[in-house]
Amino acid sequence: MITTESNNANGRYVNADLHCHTNQSDGTLPPDELLARAIAQKVDILSITDHDTTAAYDAILPAETLPLKLVSGIELSTQWAGVAVHIVGLGFDIEAMAPTVASQGNVRWQRAEKLGALLERKGIADALNRTMDIAQGAVPGRLHFARLCVSAGLFATEADAFKKLLGAGKPGDIKSGWPEMEQAVHWIQDAGGIAVVAHPHKYGMTNSKLKRLLDDFVDAGGRGLEVSGTGTDNQKRQYLAQLAIQYGLLGSRGSDFHSPQQQWCDLGRVAALPDGVDPVWNHVEFLN
Repeated sequence: MITTESNNANGRYVNADLHCHTNQSDGTLPPDELLARAIAQKVDILSITDHDTTAAYDAILPAETLPLKLVSGIELSTQWAGVAVHIVGLGFDIEAMAPTVASQGNVRWQRAEKLGALLERKGIADALNRTMDIAQGAVPGRLHFARLCVSAGLFATEADAFKKLLGAGKPGDIKSGWPEMEQAVHWIQDAGGIAVVAHPHKYGMTNSKLKRLLDDFVDAGGRGLEVSGTGTDNQKRQYLAQLAIQYGLLGSRGSDFHSPQQQWCDLGRVAALPDGVDPVWNHVEFLN
């Protein structure tokens, strides 16, 4: 049975969700609504980790009166050995992260323009502007383009759009322009935060390749590994826990929440960290 509690160093149980998204990237809820949902779900420690932006925090700070602890967060798009890898930053100074947000935003817009052109070649007229409407002010990402593909009738579901056009190894999987993983780790460090490898089980790597990734990540100064997340069964969690202990990495947990309609990855509904893993939330600076 999945529990949503994790031990901290003091023996008190906490429900930490350090990976989720608002409509400032590819989630559906505005920041204040996501925050309200997290409180209703009895989340104790929350980090909003929108893709390559910290804009959500503009809507919810200051946080002194919140009934949960808030941690600054971001999910940076990077590449390593030709593979798209996401690095979560936690507990950094938001102002110090601004140059990184600006740089990543430029790359995201360049990618959005290429994806818009790709969909126009597939027969969807005015694809970029239509996707911008779907994104509602956020920089359009692949999930927004997938939603356009469905509404335009190109694919039946968003999953089909990723499987056939936008997913890893497909024409819409545009990696050019993303920084190397090591650079992203340095940006997070320079802003006073902790770098965490996000959802390592999603990259489809062999165990040996994942270990090479972690070798380079630790060499660059990375300090955390997302051990418990949506889609990690007990066997995967135990293996990731072993890796965290082996590499001296702090353990993180997060739902990767995007929408209330996706109840399988709802806020705070994540398995506990396995025994022996040092929780990353014991080492971050809170915003309140």
